[in-house]
Amino acid sequence: MKKTPQAMQKELFGSKDKLVAAVKKLATKDLWLDRVSDAKGLDGISNAKLLRLHAALEDAKARFGSRDKLIAAIADLSKRAKDEGFKTGLASYPLPRLLDLHAAAEKRAKKAPQAAPKAAKKKPIRSKKAKAKAAAGAPAKKAKTKAK
Repeated sequence: MKKTPQAMQKELFGSKDKLVAAVKKLATKDLWLDRVSDAKGLDGISNAKLLRLHAALEDAKARFGSRDKLIAAIADLSKRAKDEGFKTGLASYPLPRLLDLHAAAEKRAKKAPQAAPKAAKKKPIRSKKAKAKAAAGAPAKKAKTKAK
């Protein structure tokens, strides 16, 4: 049976205060856009959201190190590395959304070589007469038109 967010929080961190402290420690200016209400702070956020946020911050820090590197990776995968407007738009997104965009861009980049159009193949000639005409260089049949 799946554990509740509170049980996971107690198992991994011991208390909510320690979880909040761990999130604050990871939420540096390099990774985090501070959009949390000053009145409530991180203490007012649910355990489930805090656990997801902690996992996202750890993942981003381990794989990319900073938001700028993550945004550059998304732009490279999307083949828009020189598009400064695109990067500026991405800079306003929260970290979990950036990670989702990176995962989607990776998936698209992996499928792209497989989806490349193949060279058009000529249809094989089936009848002996058609083979003989094609070998002789005879022109193709013209469409019949109705006579009035």
